[in-house]
Amino acid sequence: MPKPRYTSDELPSPAWEKLFDLDMIEGVLQATARAGKAVSYSEMLGQLGYHFSRPKMRALCAALMEIDARAQRNKEPELAILVVRASDGIPGAGWWADSKTDDYHGLWEGPEAVAYIQKRQAKTFRFWKKEPRK
Repeated sequence: MPKPRYTSDELPSPAWEKLFDLDMIEGVLQATARAGKAVSYSEMLGQLGYHFSRPKMRALCAALMEIDARAQRNKEPELAILVVRASDGIPGAGWWADSKTDDYHGLWEGPEAVAYIQKRQAKTFRFWKKEPRK
């Protein structure tokens, strides 16, 4: 009989843990913030050594939510907001669904959404331009 892959009290690792190092992603995003720019999902995956694929993008998104949870614990601004769709420069639906956007009730795309994202990104840019490198 084959051995089970995990027991009931030992759940498998999330996919992102098998693909990504959170500290590496965090460092890349902090450097991106210091440069005052956003990065597309494809560019981010490329910087991590991967070609774009939807499964890798979904795993990256899960890792980004983990990074933002860390940032919140450290009283730092979010970094996931810097990873955007190349087509319109804003995060995908997963970001909107998982993020704290209590101050925004509009559509998740279009000029109003772009303005909202740019305002939140600017806060992240300001913080990391002042913050010493970790």
